[in-house]
Amino acid sequence: MNRYKKAVVKIGSALITAGGKGLDRQMIGAWADQMAQLRAEGVDVVLVSSGSIAEGITRLGLKSRPRSISELQATAAVGQMGLVQAYEACFQEHGINSAQILLTHADLSNRQRYLNARTTLRTLLEFGTVPVVNENDSVSNEEIRFGDNDTLGALVANLIEADLLIILTDQRGLFDDNPIDNPQAKLIERADAQDPKLVEYAGPSSSQLGRGGMQTKVSAAQLAARSGTHTVIASGKTDNIITRIVQGEALGSFLEASEGHLVARKQWLAGHMRCAGELRLDDGAVDVLVNKNASLLPIGVKAVRGVFNRGEVVACLAPDGTEVARGLVNYPSDECKQIIGKASNQIPEILGYQDDPELINRENLILMKV
Repeated sequence: MNRYKKAVVKIGSALITAGGKGLDRQMIGAWADQMAQLRAEGVDVVLVSSGSIAEGITRLGLKSRPRSISELQATAAVGQMGLVQAYEACFQEHGINSAQILLTHADLSNRQRYLNARTTLRTLLEFGTVPVVNENDSVSNEEIRFGDNDTLGALVANLIEADLLIILTDQRGLFDDNPIDNPQAKLIERADAQDPKLVEYAGPSSSQLGRGGMQTKVSAAQLAARSGTHTVIASGKTDNIITRIVQGEALGSFLEASEGHLVARKQWLAGHMRCAGELRLDDGAVDVLVNKNASLLPIGVKAVRGVFNRGEVVACLAPDGTEVARGLVNYPSDECKQIIGKASNQIPEILGYQDDPELINRENLILMKV
């Protein structure tokens, strides 16, 4: 009996390319077998796979990872062909169709494109396919954004309202110290995903192929937790690791989401990667948002940063710079600057109109962990 009904499986570059020696087709086949079994048992599975750049490096015979954006994009385009072909062949052995989905930051930061991506993924799952998601490296203009797709895995979990995010790596899980340097380091078997100690435990990546070390995996777990998704970080080399985790077996590091699933709009806010601007709050406004479940009024805002339009996502910062919330702002930045620090009943006099008495309505605002 499977404990979870909807899972995202993320596989890292070092794992899928056997340390840079080309795609490990035997392991790919084993993972595909497990996902096919879960599909047959009624579990929805989305695969988020790194490896396109690493595979491209091998196919092109490069001695090291390219540095320029154009070379990285070209390498990713070459490698993506081999990556997709490998998965397609393995899933076809089980009579399962796979589907390629390439995403960028812009796809998930824009509300309409986010909804389109969500609808497409959900429809593919209804068709019984296994969507294979990767970052669209070949057209993105920013260098290495999602952290070896760990963050992308969390955002996909957000998109489909997954119960579980499984991050497969070449390590057993998260340790309280670097196990390479400290043989006495202990595996963190279970913890609250939002526990600040987890960030201290995580260290930088030692891989030249991947972009994300344990730090990005912990960050991804925290992002997934804000949408109510649990995360397991585990070794992809363990036999039947995916099916055993979905069945509830304690393997790797289980990072628990303490909150339930959010409504769709707040899920998007929780997973929003970039904010169009910032609102700097006073202590009273922070208290109202965090402790009183209230909307943000202009009187509690001390400063506005950035240029944004009505309806865009802005970050709400405490006096010390900590992000305490983010939400959909009701006024553009130039008008916000005119009304901050003022009572709501002064808005019509200042602006000549009033759409809303709040800068951000509580229904369009989500608290961040502080």
